[in-house]
Amino acid sequence: MPPSFRSAYKIVGDCTIFADVYTPTALSSDRRQYPVGKRIIPLIIHGGAFVLGHSAMVSAVQVQDCQERGWIVVSLEHRLCPQVDILEGPITDCRDALEWVYDGGLDQELLKHDSTATFAVDCDRVVAIGTSSGGTLALALGFNVKRPVAAILDFYGATNFSDPFWSSPLSTEKAPNVPLEFINQVYAEKPVPIRGGVSLEGQAEEGKPPPLGPRPAFAFTHIANGTLMDVCFPSKEFQKIDACLNIHQDFPPTCIVHGSADTKVPIFLSRALQRALQKAEVKCEFVEVPSEEHTFVGKMKKGSKTWDLQRTGFDFLQVEITKNG
Repeated sequence: MPPSFRSAYKIVGDCTIFADVYTPTALSSDRRQYPVGKRIIPLIIHGGAFVLGHSAMVSAVQVQDCQERGWIVVSLEHRLCPQVDILEGPITDCRDALEWVYDGGLDQELLKHDSTATFAVDCDRVVAIGTSSGGTLALALGFNVKRPVAAILDFYGATNFSDPFWSSPLSTEKAPNVPLEFINQVYAEKPVPIRGGVSLEGQAEEGKPPPLGPRPAFAFTHIANGTLMDVCFPSKEFQKIDACLNIHQDFPPTCIVHGSADTKVPIFLSRALQRALQKAEVKCEFVEVPSEEHTFVGKMKKGSKTWDLQRTGFDFLQVEITKNG
């Protein structure tokens, strides 16, 4: 599903960072819901363990659901670890994308295209959605920013990084049998990449099975060995990146969706986030999806029970961002 257009939102050094923009398809009720053309803006952030994926590797059916609600979807790319750490690269880039939207950058891009020139951004209704590592990045738009998003939808995001889980080998995964020299070729990639050819949602370039290149091998090796945070955030200053350690009473309303059978990011990690939100009296909803493993969003079928359950997260966003206007 091609985007309406693709825009650069940031240049850092020799790296240009892009976002894919999808404009609404639900036009029948637009005049009532958006009388002055202003739109709800979900920033969607792909998963991939901070190392893999890109903006096209988000759920097409979720994007379509947003479009049918009359929303303008902005699917973000960001610099990939390990050449930059999680804070320096992915979090900083996504926060800069948020500022780009608030500062009128997206409005300027919409004006460049005849088909979108009548649309405008409603800065009071910018929300964040992310899967897996993208959930971590969506949550990071709720703290240590000038102006947080209005609400967050977190699909099995990585959190609670001080838990021993993050430094333990993953018994359900086997590291690929490749030399260390092979996987460490990722450190030589220039410029710092914003596109990895595979995500952990079961998606690959053009639907083809991905070759086990250095970057996927790097990610799968460190996930299996419990060393992903060692290479993606070696300082271990988790206060700077972990939503669990940054919840406050003004944190945005948050919906967490997590599969009960998740082994890559176990559901108890998200339950810790839920408890932190409840303790701070932040509006929070938790949707447990029975029997689903990690990355179910990339595999679910529209109209399935899983689809219906996860869609309550989008309904949560809609309620939160429309109740005051």
